[in-house]
Amino acid sequence: MTDIMESYYLQEEQQVICEETVPSIVDDFVEDYPSTVDRFFTRYYYVQPGKENEPLRVLFHSNRICLVGLAPEHVAFEKGIQAVTFEVGRIDRSENQVSGKKKSGGMILQMDSTLALITCKDGNVYKVRGCVQGKLVEVNKRLVENIDLLREEGDGYVAVVMPKPEQCEAVKAKLMSQEEYDKKYGKRMVSE
Repeated sequence: MTDIMESYYLQEEQQVICEETVPSIVDDFVEDYPSTVDRFFTRYYYVQPGKENEPLRVLFHSNRICLVGLAPEHVAFEKGIQAVTFEVGRIDRSENQVSGKKKSGGMILQMDSTLALITCKDGNVYKVRGCVQGKLVEVNKRLVENIDLLREEGDGYVAVVMPKPEQCEAVKAKLMSQEEYDKKYGKRMVSE
């Protein structure tokens, strides 16, 4: 059966449609094609004063959706992440239920609201802040089962937050751009 499938899928046949030869898709393959994040999101960073070793990354989409997660230089990666929990105080962020276009029922977050707690192998616990004032749309429940997802840009977000349309520019102004972050923190933190 495998030989039949290989011969079917691996043989490229020239196709002619309306007397025009269809170009091969194999020849059009671009190896270094930009990722989904590179194409559709703008990277911003939030570094809380006094906690420069705990930077957070915000991927800001043009439709206002913000993916909040850990920056690659976060100290938790170095220490080894043991667990992620969305139970903050008496509130379980994973039970947040939203509905409709306006995301009714979403929890209102401030920049310093805690989204999740990350426990490292050495016992230290780090808070993942909201970084964005807006509604909590969802948390990434897959992180509870697969902690390694945190390392993946795009898939490793902690939460999805949606700011109000009129607050988007103010939110961006409170965050650091990729260039500002690299200049102020990125290069130093990678070398430490």
